[in-house]
Amino acid sequence: LLQYFSFPCRYFRWWVKKTRIEKKKAFIDLLCAVPLQQIYGCPLGGIGGGTITRGWRGEFCRWQLNPGLYHYETVIANQFTVCLRCKGQTIYQQVLSVERPSSLQGWNWGYCGHYAFYYALYPRAWLVCELPGQQVVLTCRQVSPVIPHDYKDSSLPVGVFIWDVENGRDEDVEVSIMFSLQNGPGAKEAGSGGHWNEPFTFHKHGQRVAGVLLHHCPPVNPFTLAISAREKAGTGVTHVTAFNPTGLGREVWQDLLQDGRLDSAPGKSRPTEKGEATAAAVCASCSVPAHGHKTLELALAWDMPCVHFGSKEKLHLRRYTRFFGSEGDAAPALSHYALTHYEEWERKIEAWQNPILENSQLPSWYKSALFNELYFLTDGGTIWVEVPPDCRAEELQGPAGSGLSHLLPVLREYGRFAYLEGQEYRMYNTYDVHFYASFALIMLWPKLQLSLQYDIAVTVVNEDVQPRQYLMCGQTAQVKMKNVVPHDIGDPGDEPWQRVNAYLMHDTADWKDLNLKFVLQVYRDYYLTHDSLYLQDMWPVCQAVMESELKFDTDNDGLIENGGFADQTYDAWVVHGASAYCGGLWLAAVCMMCKMAEVLGDTEIQQKYLGILNRGKEAFERMLWNGKYYNYDSSGSDTSISIMSDQCAGQWFLGACGLDQGEFEVFPKSHVLSALKTIFEKNVLGFAGGTMGAVNGMRPDGVPDTSSVQSNEVWVGVVYSLAATMIQEGMVEEGFRTAEGCYRTVWERLGMAFQTPEAYREKKVYRSLAYMRPLSIWSMQLALEHRAGRAQAPAQLAQGHSHP
Repeated sequence: LLQYFSFPCRYFRWWVKKTRIEKKKAFIDLLCAVPLQQIYGCPLGGIGGGTITRGWRGEFCRWQLNPGLYHYETVIANQFTVCLRCKGQTIYQQVLSVERPSSLQGWNWGYCGHYAFYYALYPRAWLVCELPGQQVVLTCRQVSPVIPHDYKDSSLPVGVFIWDVENGRDEDVEVSIMFSLQNGPGAKEAGSGGHWNEPFTFHKHGQRVAGVLLHHCPPVNPFTLAISAREKAGTGVTHVTAFNPTGLGREVWQDLLQDGRLDSAPGKSRPTEKGEATAAAVCASCSVPAHGHKTLELALAWDMPCVHFGSKEKLHLRRYTRFFGSEGDAAPALSHYALTHYEEWERKIEAWQNPILENSQLPSWYKSALFNELYFLTDGGTIWVEVPPDCRAEELQGPAGSGLSHLLPVLREYGRFAYLEGQEYRMYNTYDVHFYASFALIMLWPKLQLSLQYDIAVTVVNEDVQPRQYLMCGQTAQVKMKNVVPHDIGDPGDEPWQRVNAYLMHDTADWKDLNLKFVLQVYRDYYLTHDSLYLQDMWPVCQAVMESELKFDTDNDGLIENGGFADQTYDAWVVHGASAYCGGLWLAAVCMMCKMAEVLGDTEIQQKYLGILNRGKEAFERMLWNGKYYNYDSSGSDTSISIMSDQCAGQWFLGACGLDQGEFEVFPKSHVLSALKTIFEKNVLGFAGGTMGAVNGMRPDGVPDTSSVQSNEVWVGVVYSLAATMIQEGMVEEGFRTAEGCYRTVWERLGMAFQTPEAYREKKVYRSLAYMRPLSIWSMQLALEHRAGRAQAPAQLAQGHSHP
């Protein structure tokens, strides 16, 4: 991967200084990439409270409790075990895991995977286990509270496991499910010790929950894990407060084997010694009648209410503390709430998902991709924090942000939200990429998108005069210029929001797409939310960034020019002069400036940008249209006639906002359709037999553009946005065919479930696992909904109904 950048020596020196001398993580670590493991399943937890991923084989294998930091470790003690008893005798006891570990060898491992299968539809997953020879089938349904337009329960750090037991025997059977869990996310985190466990019960509204709290006490960001089960008529809950997860485990196994119960000793465990691990277990038991079924309900909760980022400068309270407190004692209440509310969560999830799932016109793979790609909204190092109640506007706005009159009310009510560019690319709210991913937020949690936009707006109107050396270009520049959109809002290893632009590869003040993407999102957000207060606040910021962008129109022809380096989201693909990508985004942003000015009654600005738009459209067509598609750029170089799959990005956003026809037609419809058909023919069907999506760059002769390491990659998020553009333009079949190649490649052929990468090539080379941009698949859904709405309108009018 070092060839991805042209500066291996400079990067290596920086990497040694960062990781070996400063003992910090690199924001992009090219020397220690996360290896591909084809093991991951649906992550647990709501938005911004941390996540714990359970693999498709049932293991707990990816941990993100400290914001933005990951532990890729399967903790072997974290298991579900089943015990069956008939007529007072234990007839079967098995860990529901295919593993055969070196520890806990007193347990019965090696469950045959032939008898189980797993499927997921985020935020739920199902693991079905047939118990061979027992005529008993267990179905574990995993539920997390990720619910569109819900800003309370969606923030909770919990997951519920509902075990449905089907007894096919001619006699009653007593079934026990034991949930064991180690204190902490793995052996490496045992640290200096001092960790301890204690049993708990929590009774409220006639509902009782019992379990064990596992207090993990590192010097920074301590937390409590809780395993619990719901007590109800016919269901008993027992526990083991502490056992050694690195030993044989015979005492726990024999305890369960004896009577299907655990000994439930009272009192706290002793604190662990340095390097010592401890674990606990909870067991739920019930009697299942012959040919009947029962359910056992267990939960996992974690409470890390107060977090420091790497700099340890500020203490941040997570969103859920608004509802459950910040004292670190919320795990029992969280467990109880989860076990008594999951049925309500499921009803809401089904009401959201079923209209799509039951639409027979949509292919199955699309339904899977649409919901499962949402994993990244919670498992993208996501952090959602409160703004302190006594916070003053000037503390958030900085010296130049006083015009953002609704900033404080929005952030007070909905908090601050940030997610990583990728699990390996550790920068929060990377803006050129969020441009694509933002459709998921604005469609499902629109207030979080508005909150994120306010945070970006604050950074736009302020500046950071601190100089910094940039690795790629070897120059020193200000970290952040005024009236320029930042690349990102910071590194979790530092202090996000406080110090922005963790990205060190280029001075992004000269990037051509960041300012434009802000303007495009502002109008898109307004179009979908009708929030006029938001639009009024953002209007001066839009004017400022567009005025800043105008300097890139060096010849005053109404069209900006690229600077002869990789000055946009394709940050290794050089662009000279006018370009299809940035030029198209520019014209779309100018069009939206005209529309926003019209909405707000700003005639002077409207006339200014109408003039720019008319000149720019003429220049764009004259300089880039070649009769079939828009050239990559206007340089006349060997690569300038490459077919870029993302050349219609401006049209994509215009179409999503209903500004692609009539007086607002920026790009001639015939040209857009011709370009999309060319891309489909060359970049999709002409690449890998049409089975892998669209390659970023293709030569007119049908050979991928190899002029850069990015031009011959497939970017999954770009492919989904391209598919959305095709759907908007009526090329529905082509859009689905294009996107399907990515889904089949990532989720099936490469086994990258719940870790969709930024990019891959034809020959099984991939880059940046678990990435933000594929959330753009929600723009496909928006395009489909718009088409359905247009098709519905004539029918409603014919029946005497007005279209909403």
